[in-house]
Amino acid sequence: MTKALKPDAARVLIIGGGVTGTGVARDLALRGIPSLLVEKRDLAAGASGGNHGLLHSGARYVGSDPEAARECMEESALLKRLAPHCIEDTKGLFVAVPGDDEHYIAEFPDLCAKVGLPAKELDPKTAMAMEPHLARDVIAAYEVRDGTIDPFMLCLDNISHACSLGAQMLRNTKVTALNVEGGAIRTVSLHNEKTGDELVIEPELVINASGAWAGIVADMAGAPLSVVHSQGTLVITQDRLSARVVNRLRMASDADILVPGGSVSILGTTSVRIDDPDDCRPTVEEVDRMLDDAIAMVPILETTRYIRAYAGVRPLVADTNGDANGDGDSNGGDRSVSRGYTLKDHTSQGVANFITITGGKLTTFRYMAEKAGDLACRKLKVDVPCRTRTEPLPPSDAGRWTDPRLGARTWVDRAEEGDVILCECEMVSGRVVDSMMQEMAQDSKLSALSALNIRSRVGKGPCQGCFCGPRVTAHLYDEGWLEADRGLDELKEFVGRRWRGKAPILWGVPLQQAELQEALLCGMLELERKP
Repeated sequence: MTKALKPDAARVLIIGGGVTGTGVARDLALRGIPSLLVEKRDLAAGASGGNHGLLHSGARYVGSDPEAARECMEESALLKRLAPHCIEDTKGLFVAVPGDDEHYIAEFPDLCAKVGLPAKELDPKTAMAMEPHLARDVIAAYEVRDGTIDPFMLCLDNISHACSLGAQMLRNTKVTALNVEGGAIRTVSLHNEKTGDELVIEPELVINASGAWAGIVADMAGAPLSVVHSQGTLVITQDRLSARVVNRLRMASDADILVPGGSVSILGTTSVRIDDPDDCRPTVEEVDRMLDDAIAMVPILETTRYIRAYAGVRPLVADTNGDANGDGDSNGGDRSVSRGYTLKDHTSQGVANFITITGGKLTTFRYMAEKAGDLACRKLKVDVPCRTRTEPLPPSDAGRWTDPRLGARTWVDRAEEGDVILCECEMVSGRVVDSMMQEMAQDSKLSALSALNIRSRVGKGPCQGCFCGPRVTAHLYDEGWLEADRGLDELKEFVGRRWRGKAPILWGVPLQQAELQEALLCGMLELERKP
């Protein structure tokens, strides 16, 4: 059955539920412009949930992209002030080891100075004392203002604030048609992949914030945008190996950033071009190559236990010749492409009410949303300035459980009689799961396990869902959140997603864990037999 939403339900349709899309929704809401955000899966399902979580100081790009470096420097300072609950202000080190480009090492302080970026030179022995796992032969070191940021909390807080101001959101909802007539998008057809509902809306303006899918969405409006899909693979260590972000002091390359995140560290990343962003997945070859390179900077990585690999896709907008890196290499890396954002007004392509905002960095999402909001206001003839530059981002109930410290702290401080721990790795209790399910009650068709994984630490610890997956599923059945085969279907999907990240790092202890998981989920629950 087709349902027609009233044209005034939302003046603006935003496509994409990552940090950019949710940031645009909040920007518009603060200007008094109602919007509807649609996401074909769930929040942070693309590159927003598949990155380092690094809050860039800008130092990584001072040699290759000074403008991106400056944007990162300015925006990271703003976010530390406006969204401190999403950020751990770790600081960062850039370190060089023998064999690194000595010319670049010598230029680095001047390159930082040119963009106004603070970089404090350290004696190598001081750097090694600050981070004991660094290689013993460090030849140069600088301290910078890096930090880490929780992208899941960021998305949840942005959309929660936007919705409190009148925005709307539809998850599991895919755009199936952008119907262009007379030089503008007149209607947009939507399909809810969980309920089967078909929706038609009539927005005044459509903003394409779909990241790596931006080219696919633009094609639907007959406004081609050449987007190159650069896959980046990362691995998660079982333990936190450094207090600070550790960067290799060289031009941006593979395996040159180690980012602390809660109780773990994240190593990355690669740059491999792929054809379809839906085919993004980490590979054994990428993981092996990263580890072989990274141990020169942090030798303990050679013997560290890894609990998961994952990948995200950078949306890089190609030049007019379709060449993203200027050398005609359609299969290799794309390191030389700008990490700046692309804001495209499709009026020149015959679609006057269509905007694309893509590219950029997690660190610069707010700035990207501001620029998209400014253009949207000009098109809608609304004269209201951006407020996200000065308005703090309020913490939301929806985002609080992504904090890796909160589960354990809550259990110790407020454990209640009869409550049980369902996820031992991350200390998530039954009452916490129930509270999240109550918050998501209006989205009853969401996959509960996947939604809990995005909104909390369930499944993100060393067992990677081996024990907590069945426990949480059983609890959801017991409490009436799931019924019939839905829970087993969700468990199979949930474990399958975790397996995709475990498969590339299966050696030693992870291999033993995988054998145990197979015995539990296949030998006992026979999940492999479910169609």
